[in-house]
Amino acid sequence: MRPSSYPAPSAGRPSAMAGSIRSVAPCIVFIVAEDPSACRGMAATLDDMGWRVREIASAEALLSEPECSVPSCLVLYELAMPQHLADERAETPVICVTGHADVLGTVQAMRAGAVDVLAKPLRQDALIASVELALERSKDLLVQHREEKALRGRYALLSQRERQVMSLVVTGLLNKQIGGELGISEITVKAHRGKVMRKMNVRTLVALVNSAGRLKLEPYTGQGRMKQAQSASPTASSSISALAWRRSDVSNPSMNRP
Repeated sequence: MRPSSYPAPSAGRPSAMAGSIRSVAPCIVFIVAEDPSACRGMAATLDDMGWRVREIASAEALLSEPECSVPSCLVLYELAMPQHLADERAETPVICVTGHADVLGTVQAMRAGAVDVLAKPLRQDALIASVELALERSKDLLVQHREEKALRGRYALLSQRERQVMSLVVTGLLNKQIGGELGISEITVKAHRGKVMRKMNVRTLVALVNSAGRLKLEPYTGQGRMKQAQSASPTASSSISALAWRRSDVSNPSMNRP
């Protein structure tokens, strides 16, 4: 639960973080509250910060809203956090406001996917700080989603043969071994490999391995000779295969940016 014991900012005076977010895109803050006066008060505070405020009927109603192309978040006032909401609308983080905040309630809200829990009486500074953090997270998620969409688009440009070559390259096999697995010449493998690197917009094997991991590609099984080929170079194969097929090795956010 976020502390709210520090002084509230002057009305209509945006913070530095809020300014940086608004300079990127017009953010949207959804509000759900059964108390009309509380809803109006929060809307006025958030509107003063320059954010677009949308009042919706319920948390579930967010699911029928078009997916936001700009940073967004949802403020739930005195309402339970739906279990499935965080999964289905991950790009719209949820902030819960409650008059009965305790450790158990906070933990339950966080487990349901809330990014923050604020206690009543709600102070302007606490609400603004929480919304700023939620919008920053939303912005990061939108960037990640766009990168993943672009990555899938690049992979879709590969021919079937190029996808086979890519799947074998990221296991650490040499061009000669890949050629033996696919029944093609080493020169042909080199040509396909070059096209894969260009189409996937990568310059190094490590970057290609990272792309394969983010795409969650299945290892090529082909004609059954791959296991024998891998045994000819166990060190390289095992080390690079570990990078390609173990999710933990590609989950570092710093590797998700080109």
